[in-house]
Amino acid sequence: MYKCCIFDLDGTLLNTLTALSYCTNHVVRDYGLGEIPTEEFKWMVGDGYRNQIKRALTYLGDTELVHLEETCKNYMDFFSKHCMHEVRPYEGIPELLEELKKAGLKLAVFSNKPNQQAIDNINGIFGEGYFDYVVGQIDGIPKKPDPSGALKIAEQFGVKPQECIYIGDTNTDMKTGTAAGMYTVGVLWGFRKREELEMYHPNIIIEHPSEMIGLLQV
Repeated sequence: MYKCCIFDLDGTLLNTLTALSYCTNHVVRDYGLGEIPTEEFKWMVGDGYRNQIKRALTYLGDTELVHLEETCKNYMDFFSKHCMHEVRPYEGIPELLEELKKAGLKLAVFSNKPNQQAIDNINGIFGEGYFDYVVGQIDGIPKKPDPSGALKIAEQFGVKPQECIYIGDTNTDMKTGTAAGMYTVGVLWGFRKREELEMYHPNIIIEHPSEMIGLLQV
């Protein structure tokens, strides 16, 4: 019987693609490098904001990353104010979370988004205290795919890793859940495709949040 569900944030719980695109394009625009289509951010995000900025600058031709440090600083200054820009939950997520709560499972978020913005996103959409634990990129906890953060959450709840379901939409998430020894679920409504997820051998891949309900008795 599972006791805890640990969710990735971007591309799993919330569609944040427009916010990430909006904030990144705002800061790179100053260098006259052009603008990145929103859809391109599906492969740029997921490994922390610094890697996101590296990929964005490289995409725009700054392969030497001349503007990296300045862009990272400007991005965080702007993102801290605009991280909720057009953010919304995916279809079926609110209903899924309610079912998980009714079943008595603990709910957590483990994200590579900067910690305060992860909290702002979750509280802004679901309300403060709706999730039992939310942690983003923060000093002292290695970024995914290092499983330390997921294992810390399990320890916080007093449950074993094998009593946890880990849910995400990228190869980073599949590596994280598997390395943590958790039942790992890949989702197809987010930023990456089935082929990428299958390469990292999650326990299951699902197409809609409603499919999660049947996993509770696995």
